[in-house]
Amino acid sequence: MNKQTSIDLERSEPLDKSASKPATGISSSTPEEHALIVRNRRFDREHKTPRWWHSGDPVATAWYNSVSASLPRGEAFFIDTMRMFRDDVPEDIAREMKVFITQEINHTREHVAFNRLVSDHGYNVESIDQGIQAMLELTEGRPKEFNLAITIALEHFAAMISHHLLADPRYLAGADQEAADIWRWHATEEIEHKGITYDVWLHATKDWSRWKRYRVKTLIAMLITKKYFGNRIRDAIGLLEQDGFSRRKAKWKLYAFLWWKPGMMRRMFWEWSKILMPGYHPWNLDDRALINKPDSPYADAALPAE
Repeated sequence: MNKQTSIDLERSEPLDKSASKPATGISSSTPEEHALIVRNRRFDREHKTPRWWHSGDPVATAWYNSVSASLPRGEAFFIDTMRMFRDDVPEDIAREMKVFITQEINHTREHVAFNRLVSDHGYNVESIDQGIQAMLELTEGRPKEFNLAITIALEHFAAMISHHLLADPRYLAGADQEAADIWRWHATEEIEHKGITYDVWLHATKDWSRWKRYRVKTLIAMLITKKYFGNRIRDAIGLLEQDGFSRRKAKWKLYAFLWWKPGMMRRMFWEWSKILMPGYHPWNLDDRALINKPDSPYADAALPAE
């Protein structure tokens, strides 16, 4: 962490996970001893992040900038969706929801600041935010369970990206340290809270048949992932065009980055498909070791329980 970085750590009270099953009669795969922790980090607002902050590579920079620009409004949607269910869930889940919301508020704040730095370099990212808003407006008037299914699909995508960012140092190798720290911090908490939206879903749909729950979840996962991923590609290409690339060259280079080298999308495809399978739960992949792995710069952020 850059020495100039201002760090304000707050630890949430460790959640009692003695009951790992929602009060629905439906099993949850969330580990019993797993706790959510708020790491209220404030990154250095004065740090001079380079225009091509990821390894001097405009393509890698454009991809991550596209994702970052989509996050504040998307995370606000997750927060609003979870709040719709907070009065209807058991106490243990409600407590997790509270920590989840706090984490997402902090993520939003830091990515708003990061996106401001991107804008300061002359990029127009307002259209990305507007595109997210237009996509989310399609949910108006829908049942709240529909919004929750969208949240599950996007949180699944976020957890997969986070897993790869923390498991494989190649993905952020050469990136500006301050920018890389933001992504690793965010990834840590995305993995940590990846199961809560699905546990709320199990409770909210406890009166649904298994077939209905599976059908709604899988259809929305396919639709929203295709739309979100397609928009991220579109917007990353747009950012590269702002760097002077032709649309054809930008598209070719971005696809090579995503699918060939380092090829995160290629490596994530099988993991993504698991949301389409019966018996899916985010914690079927137990990657808690990534949260506090020994060489992680955030290992000291997870304070021990008192």
